[in-house]
Amino acid sequence: MLAAPTIDPELLRAFVTVVDSGGFSAAAQRLLRGQSAVSLQVKRLEDRLGVRLLERGPRHLKLTGEGEAILASARKILALNEELAARAREPELAGVVRLGAPEDFATTRLPAILASFTRTFPRVALEVTCELTLELLDRFAAGGLDLALVKREPAGPSEGLRVWREPLVWVGAEHEAGRDEGPLPLVCSPRPCILRKRATDALDAAGRPWRIAYSCQSLGGNHAAVRAGLGVAVLPLDQVPSDLVILNEADSGLPDLADTEMALIEAPALSSPAARLREYIVRDLEHGVSG
Repeated sequence: MLAAPTIDPELLRAFVTVVDSGGFSAAAQRLLRGQSAVSLQVKRLEDRLGVRLLERGPRHLKLTGEGEAILASARKILALNEELAARAREPELAGVVRLGAPEDFATTRLPAILASFTRTFPRVALEVTCELTLELLDRFAAGGLDLALVKREPAGPSEGLRVWREPLVWVGAEHEAGRDEGPLPLVCSPRPCILRKRATDALDAAGRPWRIAYSCQSLGGNHAAVRAGLGVAVLPLDQVPSDLVILNEADSGLPDLADTEMALIEAPALSSPAARLREYIVRDLEHGVSG
């Protein structure tokens, strides 16, 4: 019986970086290598696996079906490889890191990142605070946080490092919540809330009357209100619960929504544990940034 082929992590890194960068030239710059060297690494990976991973054209580059399937596994292998290397480099890293994040993000993508970090550095204690973005900014300004993930307008202030960008959508329970009878009932968090402001600004610009039907600090409470048909809400696309309906803007008459953006801000003179957590967050979220 033939042994399964051993895959060099550097070949996987080249493949993932090409995908995340959108091309070989940009990937070469990030990897500090020549473009031909990166292309050769991807070719070696394809030969090793016996499949074609990328469709190359003069002006386009896209994943094949096999490439799509292998990409997720490649990311996991690289993450585990980084955990092992980090533990070997800094086995005694210890301390406290105070991190702030909006509730919706803290209950979706963030837990997996933090779990990976704590497995690698079990002596680092994380103190995670979930609040609205403007409250996080106030806490950060007062020195209460080392790192904070905050929502911002793509065209607004550029403080911090953009680590995530995602479409926003209108959601409801069935389509009756978006009908044209009277002011549109909204379900949202209390002020200050960027998603609330995004919804009301878009409706005002479109001349669509609205009213606040349900306002709750808890994300779960707002989801429950939408499920009950009390109104519609604005959510990031990948945070829409499976039992809620994405309202088609053309059919519902609801206005278009610009993308939301997440930025990572950091206190000056980060401790070693906080700097390491920053690396984990940037690395894991970086491939989600687009546009």
